[in-house]
Amino acid sequence: MKFAVLVFPGSNCDIDCYKAVEESLGEPVDYVWHTATDLSAYDCILVPGGFSYGDYLRCGAISRFAPVMAEVAKAAEQGKFVLGICNGFQILTEAGLLPGALRRNESMKFRCHDTVLKVVNNGTPFTVDYAEGEEIVVPIAHGEGNYYCDEETLEQLKANDQIVFTYSDNPNGSVADIAGVSNIAGNVVGMMPHPERAVNSLLGSEDGKRMFTSILKTWRDRHGAASIR
Repeated sequence: MKFAVLVFPGSNCDIDCYKAVEESLGEPVDYVWHTATDLSAYDCILVPGGFSYGDYLRCGAISRFAPVMAEVAKAAEQGKFVLGICNGFQILTEAGLLPGALRRNESMKFRCHDTVLKVVNNGTPFTVDYAEGEEIVVPIAHGEGNYYCDEETLEQLKANDQIVFTYSDNPNGSVADIAGVSNIAGNVVGMMPHPERAVNSLLGSEDGKRMFTSILKTWRDRHGAASIR
């Protein structure tokens, strides 16, 4: 399985994502610049956190028009796995690949600390190694992580099992405590917390590691490959 970590001007969690794949899975992983126009070689695309293009206008509003995003949309349509983390989540909502939008935190302050998440949907390619209802510890680091959608969209998210994670103690004012959502197909997920920063006990938690093992397990199951060593 081959992973791509997108890099925009201002990305600062790209190295974290790269290292998470490299150290947790040992699978091939490349940095891919935002001007790339071909992602056909990759099975999973990680859209990392940071401050792409300085977060001017709105977070992700400029990155959404980067050449590589047309390829991300194509990969999503093909059923490949796409994971947007923090600024990556913002980019995916701006690009219309995920519903909703991210607004300023309710406190109007940047929040950077561990959070407790509840696994609401463990049926996505990113969550199969978790138990439904399990609580995990994953850090956040954002100023605009307040997830918003209208009531109609929220009902659709609930009906289609698109809410993947919720906060146990909502740190930003997100509607319905939402920390992460998926598209209807489940192959595109966005979340504000940083699983790539929770893959080793030295970082305070290993709970994020299972997001990456879930991706590899699902891919191998679908392709008839050997199980994770």
